[in-house]
Amino acid sequence: MKFSYPLNRILEIIGTNVACEGDFSAAITGIASLSSAIVGDLSFLGNPQYKDQVELSKASILLLPKDYSGKPKADQLFLKVDNPSYALALICRDIEIDLIPKPPAGIHPTAFVDPSASVHNTASVGAFCCIGSDAVIGPEVTLAEHISIGRGARVAEQTQIFPRVVVSDYCEIGSRNRLLQGCVIGSDGYGYTLVDGAHQRLPQIGTVVTGADVDVGANTTIDRARFGTTEIGDGTKIDNLVQVGHNVSIGKHCLLVAQVGVGGSTKIGNGVVVAGQAGIAGHLNIGDGVIITAAAVVLRSIEENLKVGGCPAQVSLLTNRIYSLQRKLPDLFKRFDQMEKTIESINQP
Repeated sequence: MKFSYPLNRILEIIGTNVACEGDFSAAITGIASLSSAIVGDLSFLGNPQYKDQVELSKASILLLPKDYSGKPKADQLFLKVDNPSYALALICRDIEIDLIPKPPAGIHPTAFVDPSASVHNTASVGAFCCIGSDAVIGPEVTLAEHISIGRGARVAEQTQIFPRVVVSDYCEIGSRNRLLQGCVIGSDGYGYTLVDGAHQRLPQIGTVVTGADVDVGANTTIDRARFGTTEIGDGTKIDNLVQVGHNVSIGKHCLLVAQVGVGGSTKIGNGVVVAGQAGIAGHLNIGDGVIITAAAVVLRSIEENLKVGGCPAQVSLLTNRIYSLQRKLPDLFKRFDQMEKTIESINQP
């Protein structure tokens, strides 16, 4: 991807609260990490552990925290900001608009729209999309190609849906959502009951409702409720390959990282972070502000503002202590073995 961004445009994007140090006035033509950047590139220091790489970087413009004390080389410019990572995000957001322009409003000739569906005249419906009966597509919605919108489903304004996404019957997608490639909203919840030795399916007749500004990652599945709703709160961001079970309620501004699984009917509060490959059993309550570390297995409800980890999940301080003691077990068993031998030799007649 090729682009050229002049310095004045960069400063316009990241705002006025910037301290400039050094001399580089040409346009940037690339973005790269500190270690791989070349002349003409923009780079940034988002993690303090890479601080030593700044002075070796060949990047022409570097976004740095305001407390960085080093000096730029010749033909190099430091832009010191409050949050370099977010400043870079603002620049990339602007570049993204140019590189991936929004398609024009209208319905592609190969798309099928049921006559009873409503598609706003500012929405864009891509090739081979299928929009079911009584569905509603709101203003400035963008549907890429090969998307299925079920009967009675609703997609609110400015939502962007990427290829091969399924929004099932009667589900409701909030404003400014981003549904990435291959995700499924409103698949059947996993519900069966054993009757006379056979597993009988329990019909799943509820829906999924997402709030505003929700992101759902590629190939993630959010199950419809058995009855009622599966709920995703405003501002929550869900990564790729996440499974959200039926009747789950996830609060506002949560983060669920890749390969997380949430069992049915669990309630997750606001501002919760669930790290990669963590599993949460069903019918639990996870309080506001909880942090669940990677690969944790949560089998009990968690009070608010706790950090937990391990299998089964416990408060992280206890989990870390247990892990520390586990590393000492081989030496401990060796000492016990030696003690047994010593005692046996003393007790021998």
